[in-house]
Amino acid sequence: MALVAPKRKRELRELADPFTVAAPSGARIRDRLRLLVSDETVLRLVGEHLGRHQRADLAERVRIGSVRAKDAQRAERKKSLTAVSSSRWAGAITRLSEDQYQLSLRCLRTERVALLRTIKAIRRRLLVPCGERRGKVRGYANQSERFQKQRRLQLLTDRLHIVEERIAAGRPSIVVGGKRLAKLRHHLTQGRLTSERWRQRWDASRLFLTADGESGAPLGNYTISVDPETGTVTIVLPQPLRHLANAPRGRYQLACTVAFRHRREEWLDRVTANRAVRYDIVYEPGRDRWYLDASWSSDKTAPPALEEIKASGQHLLAADLNADHLAACMLDPNGNPIGEPITIPLALTGPASQRDGRLRAAISELLAFAREHHCAGVVVEDLGFADARAAGRETMGRGARGRQFRRTVAGIPTARFRERLRGMAYHSGLVVIAVDPAYTTIWGGQHWKAPLQRQTKTTVTRHHAAAVAIGRRGLGHRIRRRPGVTGNHQRMVARRATGQTAFVPRPRGTASPPRTTGAPHRGDKTWRRRSDQLALFPAPQDRSGELRRGPGSFDTASDGRYRQERYSHARNAHGS
Repeated sequence: MALVAPKRKRELRELADPFTVAAPSGARIRDRLRLLVSDETVLRLVGEHLGRHQRADLAERVRIGSVRAKDAQRAERKKSLTAVSSSRWAGAITRLSEDQYQLSLRCLRTERVALLRTIKAIRRRLLVPCGERRGKVRGYANQSERFQKQRRLQLLTDRLHIVEERIAAGRPSIVVGGKRLAKLRHHLTQGRLTSERWRQRWDASRLFLTADGESGAPLGNYTISVDPETGTVTIVLPQPLRHLANAPRGRYQLACTVAFRHRREEWLDRVTANRAVRYDIVYEPGRDRWYLDASWSSDKTAPPALEEIKASGQHLLAADLNADHLAACMLDPNGNPIGEPITIPLALTGPASQRDGRLRAAISELLAFAREHHCAGVVVEDLGFADARAAGRETMGRGARGRQFRRTVAGIPTARFRERLRGMAYHSGLVVIAVDPAYTTIWGGQHWKAPLQRQTKTTVTRHHAAAVAIGRRGLGHRIRRRPGVTGNHQRMVARRATGQTAFVPRPRGTASPPRTTGAPHRGDKTWRRRSDQLALFPAPQDRSGELRRGPGSFDTASDGRYRQERYSHARNAHGS
């Protein structure tokens, strides 16, 4: 008889420790500019003039390549730009060119990692014959699919060589205005655009009307200034366009005003103290509107530690992000779920602006529930599907089911949800705790779905159970309930969903003493005497002719004295 090797258990990966999410590093507010035709003409001329020189400076920065900061020739480039604009416009242009160049290099390195991961997954599956399986690796279904994957492997390998060459040379490919919009020029029918509409979007994305703030400058920015009292906006014109000035010192004042109603007090605190404020003038051709954005860096504040949050004794609200809803549950400091679990729908369909608005509405509802129940913060998963999206079909299934799963994963706005929640929770006075997302859905459904369903009247899903698992992990407790806790009587006492979070072993070899009728008891339970139980025969009467007194005719403390008197009376009657 052949011996069968025992099945090896799956090794669990190491879990990362929970942490409190830092506060937002800056703020950005917006107000509309209701321009006259003359003002709009001047802004277009300034934006096109500066945008043309900014693209030339960016091309020069790419030509220099990946060098140290002191070798990037920023001073020389800024000096040449000052002659065609101004010193502050030139500083903003060179700063933006450097930021865009470094961002492109980081994107190339991220693309290289994704390509390596995808190539490795395809090669591993190509080593397995069609229709077979070796361990956890499954071969392709047929020869046709295998041939297509071999062709895809060649394309990915060629793309990897190009990316590595660009990284080594330090010359990324940058399209000012966006590569997606540039490619859309050849597919206007699919994009439901006309050539005129596309040209408007393209020209608007290549305008440069950005002025960096400067601490100590009047109102925090010398290039674009906003008067906090009157709301008037003035900009410094480039040197070749100074003949268009309608204000002193080569400046142009717009006929409209701005108010910045959102977070106005913070903006006023900065401009009145002459602290740096950056301004961006943006044109949206879809709405045919001009906007003025103000942004600044916030003071760094250290978030409270997890020990401080647990020591405060406040509740926490745990939320599980899904493709179409948010499942949340409130927990006490001991990790016990309290109250009813809630479900907040997420209708993330339609244009991007509508999706972002619905996401913010869902987060607002979540934070309102947390404030209403005096929660200290919100616990969420530190999600990121970048690795899974890179491998795509190789690791996330195939066919209709795999396609649906990949579409679901692609529809979950993990990064946007995290950033929106961090900023909105900070302004609401709440703390955001991020935990490792490993096994929360599996273990939550295994250990918490049934107890939650017994505790509440609403329908509990595995996502609500996952929210409990997320909250317990954020508090530092184990997801699994304490073993050995016997459930309460379902008829007499409402069943609790959890036992104690700390495991206290019971002494072995001991048992609780039997409960007597005279022993006091806690709670609202009733304890019947043996004589009160139903019997086949009626209880005997006293020979003196008096009926045996019922349980309501004496109290518990006099029960022993009554039995003794009854016994003496019966003995005397028997002796006579």
